[in-house]
Amino acid sequence: MPLRSAQAPSGANLQLYRRLRWGSLATLHMLDTRQYRDDQACGDGTKVCPAADDPGRTLTGAGQESWLLDGLGQRLGTWDLIGQQVFFAQKLAAADGSKSMDSWDGYTANRGRIQAGWQARGNTPVVLTGDVHRHWASNIMDNYATQNKVIGTELVTTSITSGGDGNAADTGTSSLNPHVKFHKNQRGYVRTVTTPTQMNVDFRVLDKVTVRDYPIKTVQSYVIQAGNPGLQAP
Repeated sequence: MPLRSAQAPSGANLQLYRRLRWGSLATLHMLDTRQYRDDQACGDGTKVCPAADDPGRTLTGAGQESWLLDGLGQRLGTWDLIGQQVFFAQKLAAADGSKSMDSWDGYTANRGRIQAGWQARGNTPVVLTGDVHRHWASNIMDNYATQNKVIGTELVTTSITSGGDGNAADTGTSSLNPHVKFHKNQRGYVRTVTTPTQMNVDFRVLDKVTVRDYPIKTVQSYVIQAGNPGLQAP
């Protein structure tokens, strides 16, 4: 794949994580959640797996975890945006506690350290996620069991074509995950307009990606206020 010159390999090393600044408005911390991770716990899949909570397991690797927390501590802009690849918020698949081992639910200690770190630094970041192939929007909680405090926000964008037209009726969120506010199984993208005071979020979809020039529409909108994490009605 094409690489920027700064990301060119040096022997066995290939540092893909990087930080981008938009002046005093926002800093984008781009993560690499593939190269440094421990293998998925319990053989991957969606299941109950105590090994997922092993403090020694990591998705980012120790170096990238420190790099992220250092960058969040710099407070270089009004907004800290974390761009990364897999579902960050907890998402229970069943009442027995089954979770996906390929998401941050399979690396809960790593996630917990990052969440504690950004709280200690006074951050309320927005996590921007891909590679899930559906739209999702969630509040990130300090404690998912008690739902005690919102500490961040996650926006998950759908694929462009993977999954085909999808299913417009597949919109269900679950009482198992009250912090997950929106889900849509259709193709499209997330549009955000970010200002020093708030982020306006629109989830955009097409009913059919198999039909050329099919019109796109907004199916859900939210507002995220600077310094006040969580999804609010516009």
